[in-house]
Amino acid sequence: MSTSRYLLAAVVAGAVAASGCGSADKSDDGADHGGPMLTAAQRQRLTIQPVARTTFRPAIEVTGTVAFDGDRSTQQICPISGPVSKVLVEPGARVHAGQVLALVSSPDYASAISGYRKAEASATNLQRIADMNQKLFDNDALSRRDLEQSQTDASSALADQDAALEQLRGIGIDSAAVEAIRSHRSRPGGLGEIRAPIEGTVVEKLIAPGQLLQAGTTPCFTIASLGSVWVMANVFEADLPYVAEGDSVDVRSTDDTSRVYHGRVTYVGALVDPNSRATSVRVVTTNHGEDLRRDMYVRATIHSRRDKTGTLLPASAVLRDDDNLPFVYIATNDSSYARKQVTVGPHVDNRIEVTSGLGIGDRVVSDGGLFLQFAESQ
Repeated sequence: MSTSRYLLAAVVAGAVAASGCGSADKSDDGADHGGPMLTAAQRQRLTIQPVARTTFRPAIEVTGTVAFDGDRSTQQICPISGPVSKVLVEPGARVHAGQVLALVSSPDYASAISGYRKAEASATNLQRIADMNQKLFDNDALSRRDLEQSQTDASSALADQDAALEQLRGIGIDSAAVEAIRSHRSRPGGLGEIRAPIEGTVVEKLIAPGQLLQAGTTPCFTIASLGSVWVMANVFEADLPYVAEGDSVDVRSTDDTSRVYHGRVTYVGALVDPNSRATSVRVVTTNHGEDLRRDMYVRATIHSRRDKTGTLLPASAVLRDDDNLPFVYIATNDSSYARKQVTVGPHVDNRIEVTSGLGIGDRVVSDGGLFLQFAESQ
């Protein structure tokens, strides 16, 4: 309770005490009757609001964990086998697509270059033979069958050359090195390279010099673009009708609730967890400053775009008892005020949804309930 409210309660406590606070008898309507009896002047300090149904768009409060943006992160798997010769980057390094991350002493590298050069030589030779046979056929010195066979052999050899070229690219050899090999220029060094597949930050280094790598199996690095992240939130099934793709989301870390990250719902799961009765919802959110980190717990507010009909009261109308249970004061016909236990939902701006405990037409103390609660305690 704020200092000003304490002063207000202190000023009127004597007058309220003089009016008496009857014993609280709970009736069938769930209200505790026999509350404070106030004078007309004291009642003027209270604001009474009748309960009515209204249409609003709810804000669903959920919790979740941070994950790397799956569309902008990847784990680099080693494309070649062999021992690691040198690691060129450390976690935290920002890399661009194609940048060399590590060097590997690999027989796969030498084998791929050799295979390409053999395929190239075979394709060149068989194409030369096919061209010669075409001239012989034009001069009636060669049968059509032999001509077609030589042309087939040349086409097959050219396909093998293209496959060998793709194998060079597949093991991480960049375009400049491939062009050097095709031009029969010597290539400095004899080490294979592991290159970054995307632009981003190296968030994990999983290899060390001397470690033996297995092509297509050993993970080497994890690279992620940290400007945006996923938040995997859990939405209970009662709130699922009001959550849809495209809904805006405000994300706050549990340590710094004043800083808000803005995102959107991009996926609503198709399964409900049988234990928690919640569904996984994916939110893509900005990560300015890169302060949201993988596996961090966060709170998210999903702003629904779907209308809901219910009861909204000012947040000041809902108080808490000694057991931290929510209740409101309602005005009775005998000019007294009674407590009534309620069940509340999420906040909607400066209002709060009451899901049960009140009936249409109940007259609720929307402002001044704290004064009544203090008076009751005297």
